[in-house]
Amino acid sequence: MASPSSTSHPAWQRNPVFRFFASLKLAVVLLAVLIIGAIAGTIYESSFDAKVARAYVYGAPWFNIWLLALAANLTVSALSRWPWKKHHVAFLVTHLGIITLLTGSLIGRTWGIEGTITLFKGEPPNNRLLVDQHQLRVRDTDGIVKGYPAEFIHRPPTPQKPWDLGLLAGGARLSIVDYATAIEGKLNPKPVNDGGAPALHFTIATALMGQRLENWLMAGDPQHSSFDMGLATIELKRGTAEGRGDSPNRPPSDVGEVEIEESIFAFAKAPSEQIAKVVKGGNAGAKVQLSQPQNGNKGSVTVNLAGRNWTFDVAQNLGKDAPMDGSAFTLRIENYWPDFRIDNGKPSSLSDQPNNPAVVVTLRGKGVPVTVANAHGADKPGVAPDMPADSASAPNHLTLFIADDGGVTYDLVSRKLGHSTGKLEPNKPLTTGWADWQFTFDRLLPHAREWMDFNPATAAASGPELPDGLRVRLQQGSDISEQWIPAGWQISVPSSSGEVQIGYGWKQLPLPIGLELMDFEVQRNEGSDSPAGFKSTVRVTSQEGQTAMGQCWMNNPFSYPGESWRTWTGLTYKMSQASWNPDNLGQSTIQILRDPGWLLKWVGSLLIVSGIFMLFYLKGFRRPSAPVSPATGVPHAKREKALVSSAS
Repeated sequence: MASPSSTSHPAWQRNPVFRFFASLKLAVVLLAVLIIGAIAGTIYESSFDAKVARAYVYGAPWFNIWLLALAANLTVSALSRWPWKKHHVAFLVTHLGIITLLTGSLIGRTWGIEGTITLFKGEPPNNRLLVDQHQLRVRDTDGIVKGYPAEFIHRPPTPQKPWDLGLLAGGARLSIVDYATAIEGKLNPKPVNDGGAPALHFTIATALMGQRLENWLMAGDPQHSSFDMGLATIELKRGTAEGRGDSPNRPPSDVGEVEIEESIFAFAKAPSEQIAKVVKGGNAGAKVQLSQPQNGNKGSVTVNLAGRNWTFDVAQNLGKDAPMDGSAFTLRIENYWPDFRIDNGKPSSLSDQPNNPAVVVTLRGKGVPVTVANAHGADKPGVAPDMPADSASAPNHLTLFIADDGGVTYDLVSRKLGHSTGKLEPNKPLTTGWADWQFTFDRLLPHAREWMDFNPATAAASGPELPDGLRVRLQQGSDISEQWIPAGWQISVPSSSGEVQIGYGWKQLPLPIGLELMDFEVQRNEGSDSPAGFKSTVRVTSQEGQTAMGQCWMNNPFSYPGESWRTWTGLTYKMSQASWNPDNLGQSTIQILRDPGWLLKWVGSLLIVSGIFMLFYLKGFRRPSAPVSPATGVPHAKREKALVSSAS
């Protein structure tokens, strides 16, 4: 009995393209590459984040093409068994399940949405969904808002290879020419003929710590009228400084013996300079000196109090309470910095090398506090000026006043120099009494408007609090305008046809429903302030005016619309509690998910499991075995083929 000829198959099954897509070898290659891609995606996600994994694997064009190729291979492989018989059912069900699963995944990724909405109690409904994708939004000269994808994981733009986004309505060509991971902004007011606000540019420098700060101030501006440098606050106002009396910080001279606690900064390179903060009682009258570290040690601290000296090794006494024998005080070396700097108002070390060693020590004990410096004289010997508190509560304060005629006066409060007022001249330094800081103003604009200059941050200034940003270019003929735009900002970029509003940030999608936060509850663990859970009560409003109330908390979402058939088909918005703000209990962030391919994914998964079960556990759906000859134990078909071969 001869085997069936290949010509018994239909012509469309013998087509080379059909046979290629139906081949088992192609299926093995497709599955192997997908497995390797899934492994790479898992590594990317664990090493970086989900966005990187989507960019390089799960959301990449090659991955979608590969999935389509796999679906084509499965479909053609199923058709290659035509006409189908009973033993093909398990095979067909399994293949149909995989194809259904891939189809549901494609539908969900194409038409599904996922993002967050931050809600505030008492505010109107919000329907702007923030998606985890960056976008460039352009309000063109014709008033139309256009959105451009702005994800730079694969190939960030460079001046040599910019991203060309095409022509705008006014004829200007828009392009992205650069990208930076951290953008810092500096106030740079522009002069105007009339109106606006007075603006002043100043510098403040210290030789002790090798720092020089500069900034602009604008009088009356909520954000730019003051400058907080941690050590002190500088403020600009309209008007003229008025003289006041002596220092308000002077303690009474007849104070008796009290409990004293005082923290003192000492610097090895400036033994005569020290900064102290009185925690309780007053100044102890101690003079603290730090020796220069040698041979890898941290130096030693010498304390002079009431004509006596005590010396302590920094490394041996760091973080320990050490008694000052023969006195009522104890000393504790709180911290040590080998290369001291003030960074964002906080003490820090620039390096591990002893380039500018500094310590802070705390003295505790009972004694009579000494007198602080008077308003115009030096400190009493042995007394350190107080170290300020944070931010606006700092006792070191400089208020600048601009009069209508352009004259600049000041009101200075210093722990070292007390309180003073006077007139300031351009480029003439003012001794502040805040360690060795000196203040100078060099530019004055009687009328100015606010303007921010944005540039990539230096390595020292960059940090998690700085946004990323991009530089855009508008070119119309020979006219070129370029501007850095940080994330979260919208800036006017001039062009020949008019100003174009350009913003950069998270992609926003308008939803057909609006969410309103009605209440937010935080449950605390019994006996403590630690949160045990938090719950949001949200009102949902549709475009047709229909409303619904729902509550969501961790791992307990609610859906709108709530009909069961919508839930089963994935045609609903599932809302989950995403995050909350401990500093504002009237704020809540809700995650919204809509996946129209949800049902197909579940059906496909069920078909795959059913097909595999039928294939391995139901004999009726297996390929029938060839009959075996009782005499030889060889199937009839093979025995006949062997006889034919031997006969020939």
